[in-house]
Order: sequence, then structure tokens, then C-alpha cells
Amino acid sequence: MEFTEPFKQTGPCCFSPNARYLAVAVDYRLVVRDVLSLKVVQLFSCMDKISYIEWALDSEYILCGLYKKPMIQAWSLAQPEWTCKIDEGPAGIAYARWSPDSRHILTTSEFQLRLTVWSLLNTACIHVQWPKHASKGVSFTKDGSFAAISTRRDCKDYVNLISCQTWEIMGVFAVDTLDLADVEWSPDDTAIVIWDSPLEYKVLIYSLDGRCLAKYQAYESGLGVKSVSWSPNGQSLAVGSYDQMLRVLNHLTWKVFAEFTHLSTVRAPCSAAVFKEVDEPFQLDMSDLSLTDDYTQQNSEYGPQGLIDVRYDVVELPITLPFQKPPADKPNPKQGIGIMSWSKDSEYICTRNDSMPSVLWIWDMNLLELAAILVQKDPIRAAAWDPTCTRLVLCTGTSHLYMWTPSGAYCVNVPLPQFSVMDLKWDFKGSCLLLKDKDLFCCAAVPLLPDSNTDYSSDD
Repeated sequence: MEFTEPFKQTGPCCFSPNARYLAVAVDYRLVVRDVLSLKVVQLFSCMDKISYIEWALDSEYILCGLYKKPMIQAWSLAQPEWTCKIDEGPAGIAYARWSPDSRHILTTSEFQLRLTVWSLLNTACIHVQWPKHASKGVSFTKDGSFAAISTRRDCKDYVNLISCQTWEIMGVFAVDTLDLADVEWSPDDTAIVIWDSPLEYKVLIYSLDGRCLAKYQAYESGLGVKSVSWSPNGQSLAVGSYDQMLRVLNHLTWKVFAEFTHLSTVRAPCSAAVFKEVDEPFQLDMSDLSLTDDYTQQNSEYGPQGLIDVRYDVVELPITLPFQKPPADKPNPKQGIGIMSWSKDSEYICTRNDSMPSVLWIWDMNLLELAAILVQKDPIRAAAWDPTCTRLVLCTGTSHLYMWTPSGAYCVNVPLPQFSVMDLKWDFKGSCLLLKDKDLFCCAAVPLLPDSNTDYSSDD
């Protein structure tokens, strides 16, 4: 892998959908860089510090959320002189997002008083009263024709179906939830999945005319659903719960066809490969070397991590994984499936049980069994699948990246002094990784994945 030099950032960074540009927030400035050269393409000055960035799907426009103001500003790459400012006045703005046509902006006011659709074409605006959430509860069909927006009135949850061409409400139906947590269209746009708050346990699937197609509830005591995710092929719905289990539903029968348990001790006959991160100090013979004081001082700036490399050891079963029992007297316990992500081909799904924050589980959805376990030294901060192939990358807030493929796992050192990878994102072509430190970022050019029959080792 090849790494660029680090650049300053103070907020969100994101690739454009066409993978040509990278938008970076630096205080009140929006810096747009070319992905290949990282040269500045455009520089926009906002009226306050940027809290949020989102590209339009056509990569021509970009919005900046100035939530402390509160205000939204939008910019055009093709017409730098064009400006757009959205101010809801006393109602404030809690969140903003683009519509699929890249010509409308949806904002949610403070206290969820209303959701407003702002047109960039004719400055018209349309209101939807009482949205349920600020950043959640809104989902668009894959073809961008319709939106499902959750609302709440008279202590009851509803779903509003809205046309994205005319922005007229096409239908409204009540849903059987006590506290709707989120809503999402199925990948084939034929159904809407809704899940309740963690205290209510339910996952509901509705047709477009408001009929409840299925209702799933794994158990009736304790906290319930924590995360929900459709497989990219639309054939499976993964449900992660606070009971530390992953359950997968079939999209035709809406029945559970797989249940995966995150055990603190893994024993045979499990066939999963277990990769454990270990330190590997550099072995340098310095008996014949004479180092100057300047070199010694420069090398010390790299800190203790500059003297230690890491690698994966393949560990035999049984293995006891590091486990943190959450306190029973505190809210929002750190347990259950907090990270859950499908591979692009829907053949694998990775999970992190928050009671074991330094362990990543990878499940084979063809064989319906555990494929691999990655045991890290530090808690896993982010994990992301390559959008073009079966390759998983994760970070733990250290100066290393960790990769897994069906052929094996390996560690990559980030050769930048004092750079700790706190978050990462793929570009949409799978050729570049955005790596974020606390106030810096860099990009890494990722080579194409070798043939699947290539054997990996931790020395690669």
C-alpha cells in the first residue's frame, strides 16, 4: 500500500459518489481535493464551523451542515459562484440530507417539529409535520422514486409514502410500534422494514399499501434489537440483538434461517481460523552502527510504536476471548451487536459484540458457519468491506491497519509519525482508503486483490 502525506481536518471527510473528489472540513472552510493527486480543486468558506458534509448523488453539489448556527449551506463544483443558504429561523436545523435526484435538500427542525423539502430548481419548499427522528426514520427507494418518512402524532407512529417527483404524499399508514427506531426499504423496493426501540424487541415488514407482511420477535425480556441490515442482494435481513446473537431472516418467508452466537470461549469442532494480533519488536543489529544525536532525537518522535511492529498469529482452539461484563445498574450497556456489515457479494457478514470490543467475527453465509475471528489488542473502532471484492479492513486507533480476505489476514503499518487510525472509509471504486486521525487525514492507495488461491501470511 502507498500512503500520502497527512493533511489537516477538523471535521467530516467524504469521497464523492463518482470517486473523483474528496471533501474535507477544516473549521469553517470546505476543501475539495482531487482524489488522485489530493490537489485542491475548490475552496469554499462557510459562515460557521462545519459539522456535517454530504455529497449529492451526481457529485455536482455538496451541502455543509452548520448545526451550531444552525444553518445549511450548499455549493456547486461546476459553478463555484453559485451559493445556497437554508435557515429555518427559530425552528432550527437538526439534520440535513440530499434527495436521490440531487436537486432537493431535506432538513429536519429541532425537536422534530417538521421535515422540509427545499428545491434548488424553483426555491419551493414542502413540509411534513412531526417527523419521528432527526437523522433516522427516512429511507429512499433504490431507484429514487419514493421516500418513506416516519412520523409520530397522537402517541402513534406512522409511515408516510412520498413521491420524489412531485413530493406529494401518496399514502400514510400506522405501524404496530410503541417507539419506532428506524425505517428502511428492502433492496428490491417491494417492502419496508421497521424496527422498534431496544425496549420493544420487534422487527416489522410492511407492504407498500400498509399491510404487515411479517413480524419478528426473538424474545420478550431484556433489551431487544440493536442493529438491522439488509444483504446487498436483498435476500437476507440480519438482525443483531442485545442478547449477543445475530439472526438472519429469509426475505420470502421472513423466517429465521441462521442464528449465530458470540461465545466468550470458542471450542472445536468449530472450523474458523483465529487470528490474534501480537507485538513483533524489530530485530536490529546496531553493534556496528554509530547514530548521531540528531537521528536519535528524530527517531524518538515516533514514540514507542515506532519500535514495535505487529502481526497476526494463527491460534488453535479452544480460545477464551477478552470479555467485558457491562454493569447492570447503568443505562445503554456496552453489549449486543454494535457493528454489523455485509460484504458486497452477500457471502460474508462481520459483527462485533460490544461486550468483546476487540474481537471481530466473520460469518460465512453460504456454509452458515463462523469463518474467522480477529482478536485485536485494542477495541475495534471501524470495519469496512471493499465495495468491489471480498476484502475487509478495520482499525483500532493505532498506527496499523488490519485486512482480512477468505485467503487470510494481515497487518499493515501506516508509515506516518504519530498517526493513529481512528476511522476509515473506502472510495466507491475500492482503490483508495481514507484514514482519519484526530485532526489529520491521509489516503492509501490499495492494490487489487490477488487471486483467491493466493496464500497470505502476516509478513505480507
